[in-house]
Amino acid sequence: MPINVSQYVDRLAGLCAALLLPLFLTACVATAPPQIERPAELADDALLEQGIQFAVDDLLAQASKTPGFQPPAKSALEQLIKSEPPKRALLVLDSSIDGATGQQTAATRLVDAGLVQVLRQKLATHDVAAITEDNVKRANYLVTATLAQAQGRGGRGAFKLDASLTDMRSGFVIAQAVARVRPVGIDETPTQFFRESPAVSKDRGVDGQIKTAQMRAGGEADGLYLSRLPVNALFAEGDKYFEQGRCEDALKYFDAAAARRDGQQLRILNGIYLCQSQLNRIDAAEVAFGRIVALGLATNNLSVRFYFRPGTTEFIADAKFNQPYPMWLRQISKESAAAKVCLLIVGHTSKTGAEQVNDRLSLQRATTMQRRLEAGSADLMGRIQALGMGYRENIVGTGTDDLRDALDRRVEFKVRPC
Repeated sequence: MPINVSQYVDRLAGLCAALLLPLFLTACVATAPPQIERPAELADDALLEQGIQFAVDDLLAQASKTPGFQPPAKSALEQLIKSEPPKRALLVLDSSIDGATGQQTAATRLVDAGLVQVLRQKLATHDVAAITEDNVKRANYLVTATLAQAQGRGGRGAFKLDASLTDMRSGFVIAQAVARVRPVGIDETPTQFFRESPAVSKDRGVDGQIKTAQMRAGGEADGLYLSRLPVNALFAEGDKYFEQGRCEDALKYFDAAAARRDGQQLRILNGIYLCQSQLNRIDAAEVAFGRIVALGLATNNLSVRFYFRPGTTEFIADAKFNQPYPMWLRQISKESAAAKVCLLIVGHTSKTGAEQVNDRLSLQRATTMQRRLEAGSADLMGRIQALGMGYRENIVGTGTDDLRDALDRRVEFKVRPC
C-alpha cells in the first residue's frame, strides 16, 4: 500500500504538537521567588557578629514577602532563548550610628563592615554598596542601622542593633530587625572625626536617621533623613579622607555639602573646621567655628566640648585640647552679641562621684563660662544665666571619664527669652 507522505507529515506534526504543547506552556510560566522564613530569636549571650547575621536574615525574610523585591525566577523558555537578565537592583547602606549620641564609633564601623559582607553573601540577586553620591541617585533600597546600649534592671545592659530596609521608590520601610547582643568586645569610642569635633552634631536629621532605623515595617521612613541622603554621602566621602589624613581631599566634599541648601549641618561645618585646623589655616578655622556657633544659635542646638581638669573649673593643661579654647570663646561671644540673644549656659558632668558634688561642680563650670563670655563682649552683660545639671542629662552615661563619654561633659549654650 503506497504511503501518503502528506498525511504522514501531518500526523507527525500533530503528534509533536501534542507532545510539545505541555512543555511549551510550562516553559512560559515563571515561578515566583521563594519566600524565606524569619529566623529564630537570638540567645541572650549572642555576639555582635551573630546579631548582624540575625538582622540580615530577618530583613531578607521580611523583604522576600514584598512584591518586587526579588526578581522573578526565569522560565524555562526564557532560559532556552537566553534572554537578557533583568537589571539588578541596588541596595545602599548608610553609615550606621550610635542610637543615643548620633556619633559613629569603633563598634558602628564593625556593623557597617559586617552588614555589607553578610548582605553580599545572602543577596546574590542585588548589588550591595556603601553610600556614595552616585549610589544614592541609583539606589532602589536603603539599609539604615543604629547600635545603642539598652537600659537593663541594673542600669546599662545589652546592646541593641536596629536595622531597617526602605524602598526608595515609595519611602516606606519594608522590613525592620532588632538584635540584642551582649556588650563584650563592643567599643563605643567615637571615630576620629567625632572625637575631635568641637560641637555636638546631633540634630533633627540625625534624629530622623535613628527613627528610620527603628521604624517597623509598613511605616514611613523619616522624610528629612531621606532628603539629606546626598549630604550624608558627601559627608561619608569627606570623613573617609579625613581619617586618612588627606584634608585637602576631605575639604572638597565638606565644602560641596555646605554649598547645598540642605548642607547647613553642624557635622559638615565641624568637618570644615577640623580640616582647616589640621592644615594650619588659623583664620579659615576661626571663620568655620564662627559658622558653627551661628548655626547652633539659630537652631538652638549648640553644645561645645570644653575639657576641664577633674573636680575643678580650670581647663585641662593639654594643648592638644585647650589651644583653640580662647578662639572658641571669642567666637561664641561675638556671634551671641551679634545675634542679640540671651543665653542659658548649662554645665554637665559625667556620672562619677556624688550627685550633689556634680551638681555643684557643673554649676561652677557654667558660671565660669558665663564670666569668660561676658569678658569677651560687654553686650552680653546681664543676658546670660548659668545652670548646672550634674549628670542628670547624660547622653552616654558610662561614667568612664574618657573619650567614650566625652559628650556627658559638654557645655550647652541655649537661647532663652530676654
